[in-house]
Amino acid sequence: MGVPVSNAAQNLLYAWDFDPSIVIGCIALLAAYAIAHRGNLARAGWFVAGVALMFLALVSPLDALSDTYLFSAHMLQHLILVLVVPPLLILGISPGFARAVLKVPALARIEKILGNPVVAWMVGMTTLWAWHAPVLYNATLADEDVHIVEHLCFLVSSTIYWWPILAPVEESRLSAMPAVIYLVTGAVSNSVLAILLTFARPGLYPAYLNPADPLKILPMIRDSWGLTPALDQQLGGLMMWVPGGMVFLGAVVWVMARWYATPERPLRVASAN
Repeated sequence: MGVPVSNAAQNLLYAWDFDPSIVIGCIALLAAYAIAHRGNLARAGWFVAGVALMFLALVSPLDALSDTYLFSAHMLQHLILVLVVPPLLILGISPGFARAVLKVPALARIEKILGNPVVAWMVGMTTLWAWHAPVLYNATLADEDVHIVEHLCFLVSSTIYWWPILAPVEESRLSAMPAVIYLVTGAVSNSVLAILLTFARPGLYPAYLNPADPLKILPMIRDSWGLTPALDQQLGGLMMWVPGGMVFLGAVVWVMARWYATPERPLRVASAN
């Protein structure tokens, strides 16, 4: 006899996991930001929002669902870590602090390499595709250490991807037309992967077919929510495809609005050097 739905829902609502590494990491990020931006916290709200969303994605019941039960929940977690958190963190960096960092020659060289739009695009998209390959994705579900590496890769690579669009210093940002091309091609890459996931055979990630049920919520997921493994996989792909695509579209609209709101200036064309 299964656990009553009300009890199963309660089990899920209580499934918070305040992993010390995540708690300490988020506190350290906020402390480092406060120290680096002391006296200039005008953009702090963006950064705090990014850290808060990252914290919730990694410790809330969403993490329990994504680790064990639902590919769609895992996709939502990934979308937050790839498309929401990095832009918010970058928007929180003040131009003054960014310029001070770029005055350090070694850091300026690193920024020049990783901030190159061709490199940034390849890093972001290659990481996204690689970690959704079954061999790597299934490894994250089987080994928590691999899972942590995956999340770190997503956060770092996505920050690199969004830098040419949102960098706090104008000379590090792509101008309008190259930025639109950069974002549209990123959206196409994201959509192709999403379509492949949506229409792939059920069980692409076998751990979600017959998951262990430590929270005693599987009957609620299968019966009350109606999320069979096949439907769950399709939903996850659609989440990457539609809401994920809307983020790229929103970024294109933002770039164009910024372009129309500023005086005319020559376009900075992306180069591979």
